[in-house]
Formats: sequence, C-alpha cells, structure tokens
Amino acid sequence: MGAALAEAEQASATGDVPVGAVVAGPDGKIIGWGRNAREADQDPTAHAEVVALRAAAAATGSWRLSGATLVVTLEPCTMCAGALVLARVDRLVYGAHDPKAGAVGSLWDAVRDPRLNHRPEVITGVREQECARLLTDFFAARRIPRRAPS
Repeated sequence: MGAALAEAEQASATGDVPVGAVVAGPDGKIIGWGRNAREADQDPTAHAEVVALRAAAAATGSWRLSGATLVVTLEPCTMCAGALVLARVDRLVYGAHDPKAGAVGSLWDAVRDPRLNHRPEVITGVREQECARLLTDFFAARRIPRRAPS
C-alpha cells in the first residue's frame, strides 16, 4: 500500500484526485504503477487502477494478470472493478471505502457477483485512514469557504 500511496500523492500535483494503484505479480514484485491522470491526460478512463493494469499488461506481455494483486488507495468504481475482473486479477487490496461510487461493496459489488466467471479475493481497509486523509485534504483545499450570514 505504501507504493500506491506514493502514486496517489503524485496525482495531486496535476490536479487529479489523489488515488494511486500498483499491481504486484505472483512473486510480490510490482509490475505496474498507476495514479489518477484524468486531468493530466484529459482521459476519462485514466483512473489509477486502469493505468496500473495497462502497465502490468505491457510489462508481462499479456492482458491476463492471473496470480496478480491490485493494490489501490480507494475502493474501485464500476469501470475499474470491471477492468480488474476482466484482467483476471486474483486479489484486490484497497484502503478507503467510497460510499459515493464504490463498486466493491459500498454501492455495488461488481467483483463478487456470482454470475461472473472470475471473482477475485478482496481485502479492504488497509491503511484506510491514510488513504482517506489524502482524499479529504485534497477536497478540503478546493472548497470555497462559506461566508457567515450577515
């Protein structure tokens, strides 16, 4: 999770929501890194998980990431949950829950749907407070202070 947190911190520099992800291969070695880059790349699909999955696929020469673990600072959305299922990732580890868009238990549970042909193991709440703090600090810095009523 430390490597994913480092990626998340770098996302803020480009105005992107600080979410970071890494993909570890079966041996535990990181084979893909990613951070949110929607603002930096002007790409609506440039979520940390998708960026990391693409990097891991390029590094391995295969879209099938069997045996891999995706570690991400925030619960994946529906797009990212679908991508990790389609990539055949064996394990998902995430930090903070996302009550507004989470698709791994918060709003939906796209990765553990029994109708799918692949269901990864899910581990939640890893370094949750650190992951959540990055997000709350990021959004707090962007809020316009409200004036007191006169």
